Amino acid sequence: MFRKLLIANRGEIAVRIIRACKEMGISTVAVFSEADREALHVSLADESICIGPARVQDSYLNIPAVLSAAVETGAEAIHPGYGLLSENARFAQLCEECGIAFLGPDARLISLLGDKEQAKATMRKAGVPVVPGCDLIKDKETAVKEATKIGFPLLIKARSGGGGRGIRLVRAPDEVESAYMAAYKEAESAFGDGACYMEKYLRPVKHVEVQVLCDNFGGVVCLGERECSVQRKNQKLLEESPSPAISEETRAAMMEAAASAARAVGYKSLGTIEFLVDKDQNFYFMEMNTRLQVEHPVTEMVTGVDLVKWQIRVGAGLPLDFEQKDVRLSGHAIECRINAEDADKDFMPSCGRIQLLHIPGGPWVRFDTALYQDYLVPPFYDSLLGKLIVHARTREEAVRKMQAALCELVIEGVSHTAELQMDILSHPDFTAGSYDTGFLEDMQKRN
Repeated sequence: MFRKLLIANRGEIAVRIIRACKEMGISTVAVFSEADREALHVSLADESICIGPARVQDSYLNIPAVLSAAVETGAEAIHPGYGLLSENARFAQLCEECGIAFLGPDARLISLLGDKEQAKATMRKAGVPVVPGCDLIKDKETAVKEATKIGFPLLIKARSGGGGRGIRLVRAPDEVESAYMAAYKEAESAFGDGACYMEKYLRPVKHVEVQVLCDNFGGVVCLGERECSVQRKNQKLLEESPSPAISEETRAAMMEAAASAARAVGYKSLGTIEFLVDKDQNFYFMEMNTRLQVEHPVTEMVTGVDLVKWQIRVGAGLPLDFEQKDVRLSGHAIECRINAEDADKDFMPSCGRIQLLHIPGGPWVRFDTALYQDYLVPPFYDSLLGKLIVHARTREEAVRKMQAALCELVIEGVSHTAELQMDILSHPDFTAGSYDTGFLEDMQKRN
């Protein structure tokens, strides 16, 4: 097992990883920007190093600075968390060249699965259902030609996209050229790769993902699914497990497809395979995320498996000590993301000093956060303030428990989305479990 680990991230996920390491007896190194000097993860870690100014490009995405911090402190491994460098193949490769374990799959797998066009081709060969579409688009003329074949509506998607960026919905032929150029430019700016492809736009659909955990010895387990259809501009806001709308037959088929997908690429580490599920329970591979997901706590709640600890163990070369037959899903879990945004002002980001903070408590209530009283929420980073997670025996009980927890949550000093989450939980479509990826947009239109 590792003696010392560096966390190449910030905020709540850095705190989460540090806590797991403390329980495992692993020393931790935090890296931070000048804007995060007073951040919680900096004080919780055993060591901390400033790696640059506030901008992520100059600090958390500064690969030489992160690697230098690891070498200087003698860290044997780097946990990238989610976002930032977590799916950067070059970073993973450089870690390997420096003799530092990257806690995720190797650079080859990150490149393969990060290239959505290659990933889908691989899944087709493995017999995993894929959304109908086309290969990479070379220019505007090719986009128009392929769009005509696919039919409308359709999605133009960046090969290296993520977090909802590099995606454009096209409803009519006269929108193709402008949508293609917009997606290309956004992807080029965000990921340094403007290559795009197109696929049929399925609506209504649910977004359901399967958590997989794979060791270095061929061990593959699927840890249930997460329902992630409450989204705004392709960004998830609320997740639950298990999905309230898929049958046991569909669930079993998705688990089998996810395991086949992981084995097809020789996957190692923690990963998530995302599917779209239509009204007839047909499911289609969308993408595979080669990292820890923001919403991993709902899986931990229903399985009792600490995903962060197992990601570290597998990265250290340890085998899984349980098999698929040992996995049992118990009860129901819901996660609400609390973002520093004003939902009444088109989700305008908010920053400022936390004047009053009260975190809900009680059995099976968890708030993953890096907030503390008097903390200054900076304007430079992701708007996530924390994740409120609950677990109960049934979905109905979990909804009530989450509503009670949201009522108890107090965060004064910044605008946030707790009230929006209350509106979502009380909506009839959510209560019925029949909501799809267009749910939030439709809800806001009606309001």
